[in-house]
Amino acid sequence: MLAGNTVYSAAITADILMIAGGGAGGAAFGGGGGAGGISYLTSQSLLGTLSITIGAGGAGTPNPSGGGGAPGSGQGGSGTNSQFGSLTAATGGGGGGRYYDSNNVQATRNGADGGSGGGGGAGTNASYVGSGGTGSQGSNGGGGKAYGSGIDSYRGGGGGGFSGAGTDANNSGGGVGGAGTSTYSSWGSATSTGQNVSGTYYYAGGGGGGASSGYAGGAGGNGGGGAGNGTSGGSAGTANTGGGGGGWGNGGAGAGSEGLNGGSGIVILRTSGSYTAGATTGSPTRVENGGYTYYTWTGSGSITI
Repeated sequence: MLAGNTVYSAAITADILMIAGGGAGGAAFGGGGGAGGISYLTSQSLLGTLSITIGAGGAGTPNPSGGGGAPGSGQGGSGTNSQFGSLTAATGGGGGGRYYDSNNVQATRNGADGGSGGGGGAGTNASYVGSGGTGSQGSNGGGGKAYGSGIDSYRGGGGGGFSGAGTDANNSGGGVGGAGTSTYSSWGSATSTGQNVSGTYYYAGGGGGGASSGYAGGAGGNGGGGAGNGTSGGSAGTANTGGGGGGWGNGGAGAGSEGLNGGSGIVILRTSGSYTAGATTGSPTRVENGGYTYYTWTGSGSITI
């Protein structure tokens, strides 16, 4: 709006979808990474220049040996938060727990808390628990388990997804990553983001648990969750879905035992009608679809309204 020689901006009302980075899987018989949390806020009045932060996916770290070995706790790194302005942030997903190691602390064997919790690792006839999700932002991870003595018996639990907990490991293999959500499928369809499963779009799936030789790693949850390593190679969480990374399979220490990385997050603004921002940074995409305008950030930036 122009008054005299001064330009005044007008506030807009928008819905904001924030998805944090997913956690990485744990090393060596590790649990799957938890999905990044989701913060969804409706009918927000926005004005001025607002910053956007996209959460990074967690990184896997090597499994240390009993003698001190390679650096890294072996627990998967947790994802980082996504943020729009000062609105409630989406919380990064928890990293998966790792293989038992008597010279290291119990906490790294369990999954880490996060938006969704990481799955527990396994080893030495013991079970290590998955960890919890953050409030309404996600679900819990599943537990790891040993099904006998020796390293051919260990499997990690599945990481939590937004809509469902990761499953415990079982006698057949690693736990399955928890399901993500299709609640925002219309957003995914409009912006070509999320994981497209037969025309339905999902975000924030948990990573599958790793398993010992001859056993299958757990499948990742719909929404970009990576599969655990076992009889097949496993996979990282999918970028810009908040999916958790798969846990690693066979034992050992040092380089090559790392869990698989979590997927990065995403932020989407949706407002009704046709709208063009005064300025943006971070190279968001802008699309009009179904009576709405969407701005989508896959890298950190800003918007001026």
